[in-house]
Amino acid sequence: MCSKVVLFLFGAVCITSQISSAVEEVYSAELMVESNVTLDSQTILNALLGIINLTSPNNPPVTLSDSKLVAECLIIGTDTQCNCSAGYIWSNQVCYNFNCCRESTCTKNVSYIEPLCIAKVQVRINGSVINSLQGESTIKTQLQNKFGELNGFESLNVTGQRQSNKFTDFEAAVSVRFETSKLQKIVTDLESALEAVLWVDTSGMVTIESLKGTVLYESEQVLNCTFEEASGSAGWNMSTPNQRFELNTGSVVKLDPNCATATYKSCVSVTLQKVTGVWSGTYECGFTTGSVRHTARAQLKVALLPDVIALTIDPLTADCSAEPVKPTININVTATIANSTESFSVWWSLNNVTKENLKNQTNGDKLVYNFNAHVSCTKTEKAQYVNVTFENTIGQIRTARVDIPVIYEGAPFCKQDRINNDSWPKTPAGATVIIRTCEVGRVGYKSRTCIHRTWMDVFYYCIDENLNKVLDAADNFQKGLGATQAVAMDIFAGLKNSSTAMLASNSVNSMGDISASVNVLNGMSTGSKYVTLQEDLLPDFVNAASNMLNKTWEGFNKSDIQKISSTYLDSVEGLVKNIHVNTSKGMNSSNLDLKFCSGSDCNISVFDANVSMNKTNGIMKTVAVKNLMEKLENNQTEVTSLLISTTLQDNNDSSFGIRLEFPQQLKPKYKPLCVFWDTTTSKWSSEGCTANSSDGNRIVCDCNHLTSFSVLMSKSDTSDKILDMITNVGMGVSICSLLIFLIIESLVWSAVVKTNLSHFRHTAIVNIAVFLLLGDCSFLANIFLENLDENWCLFLTVCQHLFFLAMFSWMLCMSVMLVHQLIFVFSPLRKRVFMFLSSIVGYVCPMLIVGCSYVYCKYTKKPYYSMDTCWLVYESLLVGSIHAFILPIGTVILTNLFSMVVVMLTLLKSSAPEGSKADDKETAKSILKVVVFLTPVFGVTWVFGFGLLLLNNNTIHFTIVNYSFTILNSFQGLFLLITGVFAEQKVREEIFKIIAGESKGKTETSKNLSSTTYTKDK
Repeated sequence: MCSKVVLFLFGAVCITSQISSAVEEVYSAELMVESNVTLDSQTILNALLGIINLTSPNNPPVTLSDSKLVAECLIIGTDTQCNCSAGYIWSNQVCYNFNCCRESTCTKNVSYIEPLCIAKVQVRINGSVINSLQGESTIKTQLQNKFGELNGFESLNVTGQRQSNKFTDFEAAVSVRFETSKLQKIVTDLESALEAVLWVDTSGMVTIESLKGTVLYESEQVLNCTFEEASGSAGWNMSTPNQRFELNTGSVVKLDPNCATATYKSCVSVTLQKVTGVWSGTYECGFTTGSVRHTARAQLKVALLPDVIALTIDPLTADCSAEPVKPTININVTATIANSTESFSVWWSLNNVTKENLKNQTNGDKLVYNFNAHVSCTKTEKAQYVNVTFENTIGQIRTARVDIPVIYEGAPFCKQDRINNDSWPKTPAGATVIIRTCEVGRVGYKSRTCIHRTWMDVFYYCIDENLNKVLDAADNFQKGLGATQAVAMDIFAGLKNSSTAMLASNSVNSMGDISASVNVLNGMSTGSKYVTLQEDLLPDFVNAASNMLNKTWEGFNKSDIQKISSTYLDSVEGLVKNIHVNTSKGMNSSNLDLKFCSGSDCNISVFDANVSMNKTNGIMKTVAVKNLMEKLENNQTEVTSLLISTTLQDNNDSSFGIRLEFPQQLKPKYKPLCVFWDTTTSKWSSEGCTANSSDGNRIVCDCNHLTSFSVLMSKSDTSDKILDMITNVGMGVSICSLLIFLIIESLVWSAVVKTNLSHFRHTAIVNIAVFLLLGDCSFLANIFLENLDENWCLFLTVCQHLFFLAMFSWMLCMSVMLVHQLIFVFSPLRKRVFMFLSSIVGYVCPMLIVGCSYVYCKYTKKPYYSMDTCWLVYESLLVGSIHAFILPIGTVILTNLFSMVVVMLTLLKSSAPEGSKADDKETAKSILKVVVFLTPVFGVTWVFGFGLLLLNNNTIHFTIVNYSFTILNSFQGLFLLITGVFAEQKVREEIFKIIAGESKGKTETSKNLSSTTYTKDK
């Protein structure tokens, strides 16, 4: 008896119809046909091909799409002959159980095995034999024998030896997927036989979902890598022609190892957010089990656009002011991008009017586009600009713009200037000029802004080429490209070398290097949130961070320094928190002192500051930082030089307390304020922290949370409700009194100004009242306006400084004039002379003092005003802008005291004159009253104010002086009204006359009305 078993593989398409959509599903199946020997397999295959529709009732329609002959077995009695069709090979079950492997005829009865034959696949095994003492021929023989045990084995080649025969590389080819355990056994046997170590990886065992075509620039891409077996670990790599990167989760890369299914027991997917040119390359995923790694590769092609378009113009400005005026100015524009494999369509436009397409010129690793733009000299309010647009092969575009500064006829500009071999051209006011050339070995740019007609300082962002490479590596690390411990160590080593070189150089233009170095720290801090870094990199990290603080941060404005220092602090704190510590006890450098404590009762010292905390588990990490406090934004007049950051590793305590003891560094008159750096607001906050005094040499801070701590110093907060009420009421009364005084003066002016002396007196006291009123208004604006920016704060400081100086200057005019009139009786002062001299003393001198003090502070880079108080700065005795106010008013007070003595002696010696001389004598007495009364009042007020700066704020004397200053300062306008009106006889008489005259007029009017009424009645 004989029979034939024929195995067919066919595919069917099942179409499931629904109301709103149709889903097409493809299935494959095996069909085994057993018949007598007379039935030919081709006949069965033709019969299957004739079946088109397999539709049955109550089931969706099924269409047979393809069928193939897989295997054929001829069984005659007990003899069996089975063969696989072309393109198929015996399954692993048949091979390893019945020893029917490769493509030979199998004489075993395997017709019932499922699957019997499987389609061939290409599987490649690459490996290296390491440190084997055997020769190359012996190694090859052993490899061929062992790998020949694999089903579907095709070939094995030794590709060569390297590193003094330390590595012997080989490759093998098989046509069947196998179980990892089978390959692992072969590797283990070979390692034993060759007394060596084997590295093995495969391709063809793992599947990557194919990427079809070119993907959009800045699109999101998801790649899935699957493997049928469960594996130990999985990962992704990306390769370009010159580099290979390991991928880890970062700001761009998102790895997901939890995508396995019942079919694919191992899976790892990678999501790339906003892919750019840097992500174009070959992607490789791998699953590792034991010493075997299964890999797969796929190409990701991105429709590229330039990541950076550098536009330069020559000349840097268009000068339309030169004679004769031209209708247009020719500007050469250059667009430079990195060399690219993309075929770009490039065009340019002037003021949004498209001009023409451009062709590139290759310049090394750059593509350069040049063209000329004709800029109009017709004045316009809008900026004139050039756009350069790049379009890739799938229609995406990227545009870069450069504004062209134009100097129109008659417009203000800054003159041409030259600094350090850089020529800054004639530039219109309000424009910023950028020079994109740096010294040899540096890359970046320099910029300079023209404000009104004055050049601002040059902003240097030229950074060291090696530091720029480190910055690029840190940026890739943050994204997840090459985010490994080894790469991190290289980055911090490069950062340390760059910071050391920066310190060694004497260049003051280190703004770019400092900013780039802080950006490196920030990038690594962000990356450390995703990738666990080990303690090996601590030495380079601490030394690099310390070196940055040794360099003077010159060239930055105040806001830039505060921003960079805040980023520095956040980055250092983040890295200290995220770097995993095992055995390290800490690191110390000139500006950073890093200590760790793993015990439950921690008490450590960093830069002579003690930190103590009780915890149940984990490691306490504490770093103290010097030379950073003065760079951070703060609202206090003094800061300590030390900042301490404390974090915990592997701790699960729900609540804890920390105590910090700072060395006392400031004068005892200052009150300590324990604060922490709030990363949300980038400001200091005292929430959760209290300050306590110790033995006089320490400041103790107790806090209930962890972050960056420090101590700020300020005066005691004496602005209690009583003082606030006195100030508000007093200033209101003062302003009202001054307004009343000025109204009365305007009413009685013609009556009381009879002589030159009285004219001088009222002119001076009116000026005193006006400037005191303006000063009080400025003071009120300073109190009630919150969140003032720097310009408004400066404006209010200048106003107060100027107005109060002018007030005292007119007091000086009044007292000196009185002395002159009484001593030089026969040489009276004329009005014109008095007004001229008084204007110089009362107007010009205060303006000169204020202007000179501001220029001096700006030139010496010392603060002219405080942002906290919007008033002048006191640093120490004879140091600080406040002395530009104290010294002039001190001179006025001393002069007035001397004048009082002279006038009083003169009046006592002289006899009472007659006529106008009597009036002059009365006027002199009234002036003396004003001087005698106002000089102590106004003078003592500011003496008290100066005393507040010197006294200890924790004493009763400080409280008394503070209340005295508040009362006297608030009621100055009332004092002036009393001395200038109520204490002045002539003014009182004129007021009574005005009041009496109005009353008399009303009485006469009433009488006339009564008389008229009486006549009519009669």
